[in-house]
Amino acid sequence: MAWLMLQDLTVALGGRDVVRGVSAEVNEGELVVIIGPNGAGKTTLLRTIAGLVAPKGGSVKVLGHDPAKVGRRVVARELAYLPQQYELAFPFAVEEVVLLGRYAQQRGLGIASEADVEAARQAMVACDVAELATRRFDELSGGEARRVIIAQALCQGAKCLLLDEPTAGLDPAHARSVFAMLRQQCDRGAAAVIVTHDLDLALRFAGAVWLVAGGRLAARGAPADVLTGIATRQAFGVEIHVGDLPGGGRFAVPV
Repeated sequence: MAWLMLQDLTVALGGRDVVRGVSAEVNEGELVVIIGPNGAGKTTLLRTIAGLVAPKGGSVKVLGHDPAKVGRRVVARELAYLPQQYELAFPFAVEEVVLLGRYAQQRGLGIASEADVEAARQAMVACDVAELATRRFDELSGGEARRVIIAQALCQGAKCLLLDEPTAGLDPAHARSVFAMLRQQCDRGAAAVIVTHDLDLALRFAGAVWLVAGGRLAARGAPADVLTGIATRQAFGVEIHVGDLPGGGRFAVPV
């Protein structure tokens, strides 16, 4: 069984179809990157997978469940969603923000257990924010705050990770480390779907790339094949060059 399955998915916003007839699947251990120009429907697609937007037609199944039709706590045990924008009204400490990701695993009064605290610690270490544990979240830089929210999603312990521009605002070293960490999570059995404009990171870490253009799944497949394909050139209006790095590895740049 595919961990994530989309069947002829169509989504309308404001009376206009912004996602059109998308069919695809993601299996255990896969890291899929979604690319596409601004306004292509990438975020709407991710929000629909997360159960936050009801489809006009077709279906979404996460581990066999429709995320829009089961309780949010049930969804949160299976799926972690990181939006582009995250707002927090209270001046929580970083560790408290990360621990918010454990609510679906908690019972009774929702008091953090030793297992919850350990999960938060591991997530903060993985996202390089452990030294910020006692800092107020509203005092962090944009990049620091972004890494804390990624740690919150990781701390959730969900099998499927949905992340919308997780590396926006991060310096190159931290952006690369976030993708490497997500790749490790998938190698351990998770599945991840990531929206990004960083085509180089998509090439280096994705197992597959989906190109969304005009609300449709215009291309999907191996990263280098999609990035250098005609559909990608038409969608972005530029050609993407994929080259080899000295000593191994590849890179992608628009030309």
